[in-house]
Amino acid sequence: MPGLSAIVLGSVPLFGGALLGAAAGKFRAPDIHGILIKEMDLLSRIPPEQEATRAEVQRVVTMHIDDMVKAADRSHSLLASAVTYQGNWRDIVLFICTVLFAIIWWDVDHNRTNWLTMFIVLIILAFVTAGYALRGLYGSLRSLPHSLGKRTETG
Repeated sequence: MPGLSAIVLGSVPLFGGALLGAAAGKFRAPDIHGILIKEMDLLSRIPPEQEATRAEVQRVVTMHIDDMVKAADRSHSLLASAVTYQGNWRDIVLFICTVLFAIIWWDVDHNRTNWLTMFIVLIILAFVTAGYALRGLYGSLRSLPHSLGKRTETG
């Protein structure tokens, strides 16, 4: 049975991956709203005599507004598809692969420093993937009477 220091040392790669994921989540896109406000302020400060410059700045402002509208539409459609996701066969395959990998990992030498940490992570992942698979299966079974009723009406 490995000691506490061996478990901590074996979990370093897992925590490193988690920290990398957290750092990637902190990166933000540029503040388009702030940029747009600055561009509008710049547009209001350009004298009316400089028609060409005003037209170019107005064109850039219009492009940024169009980009904001497209981004909002894309975000809304992604959110709608994420909310309506019911699961499918890939969730079941992922669950089976996670369980099989845990079985394979059980046969690895237990004296490795990261064995226990990885096994615990695999058990947690098995529960998470089982939840997704069961949610998809429940949604499929719930919609089964509707799909059978439509088949008999059209068939």
